[in-house]
Amino acid sequence: MDKFSDYPTSLTAPARDGAAIIPSDTIDLPFLPRAVYVGQTGTVVARMANGGSVTFANAQAGSFLPVRVAGISATGTTAAGLVALW
Repeated sequence: MDKFSDYPTSLTAPARDGAAIIPSDTIDLPFLPRAVYVGQTGTVVARMANGGSVTFANAQAGSFLPVRVAGISATGTTAAGLVALW
């Protein structure tokens, strides 16, 4: 039973789905997630939805990065267990 089925999907609503992220310097994600979950502490180099790049140094295991990313770069990313949430 889904007690939240009547709620609209928005950036403030809980995620409805997720998928593992495999970092790549050339391949973008097939969609823009609403957040990225960090499974293991490290650096996350994100290619943002607007085309810019941002480095999240020392992203902690178990944290969520509330960002819309086109992809996660393999070069420079040391965090693991990354999950896209939408």
